[in-house]
Amino acid sequence: MIQIIHDQFVVASQYAGGIAPDYLKLIFVVLLSYPLAGILKRLPDVHPTAKNLFLIGTSLFYFVGIFDLWSGIGTVAISSVGAYLIAAFIKGPLMPWVGFVFIMGHMSISHITRQKRGDDSVVDITGVQMVLLTAFCWNVWDGKFPESELTPLQQDRAIREMPSLLDYAGYVLFFPSVMVGPAFDFNEYKKWLDTTMFDVEIYDRKGVVRKKRRIPRSGRMATRKAIIGLLWIGAYVKASSMFTVEFALGDDFLKFGILRRIWYLYWLMLGTRFKYYGIWTLTEGACILAGLGYNGLDEKKRIRWDRVNNIDAWQLETAQNSRALLESWNKNTNKWLRNYVYLRVTPKGRKPGFRSSMATFVTSAFWHGFYPGYYLAFVTASLVQTVAKFSRRYVRPFFLSSDGTLPTKYKIYYDVFGAVVTQAALAYMSAPFIVLGFNDSIRLWSRVWFYAHVGIIVMYIFFKSPAVGILKSELKKRSVDTVQPTKEQVLQHLRKEAPAFGIPDEDLVVADVNEAIEEIKELKERKAAGEDPLQAFKNMRAKKQS
Repeated sequence: MIQIIHDQFVVASQYAGGIAPDYLKLIFVVLLSYPLAGILKRLPDVHPTAKNLFLIGTSLFYFVGIFDLWSGIGTVAISSVGAYLIAAFIKGPLMPWVGFVFIMGHMSISHITRQKRGDDSVVDITGVQMVLLTAFCWNVWDGKFPESELTPLQQDRAIREMPSLLDYAGYVLFFPSVMVGPAFDFNEYKKWLDTTMFDVEIYDRKGVVRKKRRIPRSGRMATRKAIIGLLWIGAYVKASSMFTVEFALGDDFLKFGILRRIWYLYWLMLGTRFKYYGIWTLTEGACILAGLGYNGLDEKKRIRWDRVNNIDAWQLETAQNSRALLESWNKNTNKWLRNYVYLRVTPKGRKPGFRSSMATFVTSAFWHGFYPGYYLAFVTASLVQTVAKFSRRYVRPFFLSSDGTLPTKYKIYYDVFGAVVTQAALAYMSAPFIVLGFNDSIRLWSRVWFYAHVGIIVMYIFFKSPAVGILKSELKKRSVDTVQPTKEQVLQHLRKEAPAFGIPDEDLVVADVNEAIEEIKELKERKAAGEDPLQAFKNMRAKKQS
């Protein structure tokens, strides 16, 4: 660590409402990444070695010059080189699982060390390790199969030959996102490095193709992200001085009425989210400026810069259900959980089920660390999802037309109520994430009368009572037998009902729908030929399994 740089952040901390110096350093390195990303983008495309070395050198400067993470360099080297060697030398289907266990296990050691230190105001190497994730070994494994056996996403990310160590190091130490993300796969980096990512026609405002430079201009979008990110950081600084965990756990908090305490909890958690909105928006902007945020063209031939988008603040804060809530938060990690956990634990030819959802939940909790608050939050979130699914299945249809395609005039009330309940549940179930300790988490929940758990219990009892039979009967009366859902309606339903931490790729969903349609046709043909329907169905299943 360069002492003179550290001293400046200690002084700045005193003028920033007591925000820890390491948090200010984190904002500084992200902002510093903008001009450096501008330089990186302009290094000659024909010299990828220069880009790799620039990325590696800058990240190492961040580690040791700003954060004094000398030991962290060794930690990152062990994780990344270990994954590389596992992918290169272990043969057979267990290879990606060995890589998964190795990286998660090594990261767990860092989590335990951080927890023993007991000071989360200091930035350590766990954030970098969490960004690394475990997709590389899976991508190498996919590269051993023909494209006909892979999904479109797997085809795009499959690694057909092991990359050079220099390219791999540049990927691991991509400085615009190395500290806090967003995460991305190696092939995305490789396509950025050799500029094949940009092999498309770029149009100017007059509709004329232009290719003055290989990487499209991204300064305006990056600047926009930087401004928005700084505004979020400013909002966090203000909110963190007005709403604190210490006050919520103190005696003065009990002087508030219960509604005011819930209101305070909502603002406490909202202010905490501002920090993540800010830092993720800033890192996204730095990635966009470097060109990595490029994601092709939209239907109007305009450039999309959303490849590494990690947060949708508006959708999260206005979410009407838990699914929309989780889809808009830490999006790249959710994609990783979906593609490399949820779908990978599902046997080939089978549909994801309870085992896939549970494995994804456990992995997500394990990935965050071992503070009790993380597990309290995740368990509560899973309970919220369960009762929310019941509500969507048995209550929401009453606010739609009989065929389920159009909202009634009362749907707005359902939506508003859903948004209020969702935000209240979010504040409650995410509180342990910042409290961390078990006793303090329970203490804070008790001060708001365990309102979410009470609501969960009441709703669960209701949906397991005979009342559900009445709801089903009423829904059956409202159904229109003559109206058959279209394929698109079926797809929309499947997307909505899919588990929040693992949404199958649309191609998989389409394949399942087409398969179901073919099975129905075959069953009708067998029935018309005089075969018993039940026996015909059993024969079809036996044929498929064989």
